[in-house]
Amino acid sequence: MGLPEKLVARLADMGLTEPTPIQKGAIPFAMDGRDVMGLAQTGTGKTAAFGLPLVAHIGAMGRPEPKGVQGLVLAPTRELAGQIADTLRDLTQGSPLKVAVVVGGQSLNAQAKRLERGVDLLVATPGRLIDLLDRRAVRLDQTRFLVLDEADQMLDMGFIHALRQISRHLPAKRQTMLFSATMPKLMEELSGEYLDNPQKVQVSPPGKAADKIEQSVHFIAKSEKQALLIELLDTHRDELALVFGRTKHGSEKLMKQLEKAGFAAASIHGNKSQGQRDRALQAFRDGTVRVLVATDVAARGLDIPAVRHVYNYDLPNVPENYVHRIGRTARAGRDGAAVAFCAPDEAGELRAIQKVLKMSIPVASGRPWEGVEAPGQGGGGKRGGGRGPGGGGGQKPGSGNSSNRRRRRPNRAKAA
Repeated sequence: MGLPEKLVARLADMGLTEPTPIQKGAIPFAMDGRDVMGLAQTGTGKTAAFGLPLVAHIGAMGRPEPKGVQGLVLAPTRELAGQIADTLRDLTQGSPLKVAVVVGGQSLNAQAKRLERGVDLLVATPGRLIDLLDRRAVRLDQTRFLVLDEADQMLDMGFIHALRQISRHLPAKRQTMLFSATMPKLMEELSGEYLDNPQKVQVSPPGKAADKIEQSVHFIAKSEKQALLIELLDTHRDELALVFGRTKHGSEKLMKQLEKAGFAAASIHGNKSQGQRDRALQAFRDGTVRVLVATDVAARGLDIPAVRHVYNYDLPNVPENYVHRIGRTARAGRDGAAVAFCAPDEAGELRAIQKVLKMSIPVASGRPWEGVEAPGQGGGGKRGGGRGPGGGGGQKPGSGNSSNRRRRRPNRAKAA
């Protein structure tokens, strides 16, 4: 694919010998200097798809100027930025290239000091990068490479204005790569602003979940969700499970209830400090914690290959977020299971999710609420169909349907 021999040898040392479809499609164009729009499911190797060309190109350049940046990677969250930086450091091991990461929740002065001599590759969240630009602690006028990773998530989190503010500091002549798992309408506008005649590389339809994810949904009263979650988690106590809640307070409360039920649980959300989030993630990675309860903001882009189960305890308001959530499992060729709980007032959310997926999620228990189109009963769940302890039974009077209420997308840029 045109990669330098030393970089190919480094990949072999890392045990990487066969490119994934997104890598096979994107790398040759990126090596030719083309702008690239990559559309692929999460967990398919997108970081290396842009990281390898970046390292190859910048490795052939001279040293950066003071406070200068040769290549910039923007990511929506602190955790994802850290993961990207770790991958880039692995790829640049044994070379003189310097990789730095700047995110919120850490000392601004310390980050500014690290940038004084310039860096080859900078991974940043938009908000913290703007803070450093305002302090004139970093320069982007010599930046030749720009990557927007998980761009759809950045749009959903309200970063569009921050991205435009950053773009004013970048030179017009540069190579830009944009990677995304879904393709919302705003993405076309963003690609038009940032990319010049891009080569589109699509290895799966936007919004399509990974084929190895076994999906199911339980129609259940809100008050019975906790008992069902505990029952299901109890069937695989030795496997890692990621549970998504909608709010910070609700996620913290659920984590404490799981601890009381005897599970090794932790939580990550916007109310946690960066140190707390890092410690919880490390404990989850090494298996000390088996159940991690998270909000969307905190768990965006998490790459923990051993996650076997994802639970949508609360369905997301933004349907594309469902694809990102369940993409935390079945990573790197593994199998995974994604279980959704749907209360009566979440019928609209489920309908929107199934529209994005272009499929109906198999029913594990309960009867679909009014307005939710679903396939035949019996998705293999223990509770079966009907009106068991966790079963649904049609739209309840007065419960309301979420599709009748227009929800505003929250601006969550500050959380990252």
